[in-house]
Amino acid sequence: MAHYNVVLKNIEVDGDVLQLPSDIFDSGNGKGTVIDSGTTLAYLPVIVYDQLIPKIFARQPELKLARIEEQFKCFPYAGNVDGGFPVVKLHFEGSLSLTVYPHDYLFQYKAGVRCIGWQKSVTQTKDGKDMTLLGDLVLSNKLVLYDLENMAIGWTEYNCSSSIKVKDATTGIVHTVGAHNIFSASTFLIGRILSFFL
Repeated sequence: MAHYNVVLKNIEVDGDVLQLPSDIFDSGNGKGTVIDSGTTLAYLPVIVYDQLIPKIFARQPELKLARIEEQFKCFPYAGNVDGGFPVVKLHFEGSLSLTVYPHDYLFQYKAGVRCIGWQKSVTQTKDGKDMTLLGDLVLSNKLVLYDLENMAIGWTEYNCSSSIKVKDATTGIVHTVGAHNIFSASTFLIGRILSFFL
């Protein structure tokens, strides 16, 4: 398939599940939601976006949003966003969930200004539905495993500024790879089967 498609079931904000049509995340044979670490933000169908944003800002009703660069909705905020905004949980098929924290979905535009990383979808599927595309915003500080053989994707919370241990399945040698040199280490280990240790 052209994308990593997953089955998103519902979205929870501050403990409340959004009331959405049951087929909102379906997109025909592609099985719904695309996870793409090469995309920066997250794009949601309009009906989802229109419910999500008011719930996110329910704790901060006095904030005024302004459009910046003709695409981002932003607002002045100098405090700790994790203390002032709710966690968003994405629930997938098989009782799996992915937590997106305020510091992930409210990116800093400049000092004292935050912008919303959730966007209205501008892409449609072949059957005319708004596409759900989850970019790097939802994968921040997570180790992601793409299991192509079993057509599965998984993740775990991880402080990506720290190092990881990678075991070469062929030689058994364990390498410690720091965040500052993951790219060069992956080049060194290319072509080998690796296992991650957390």
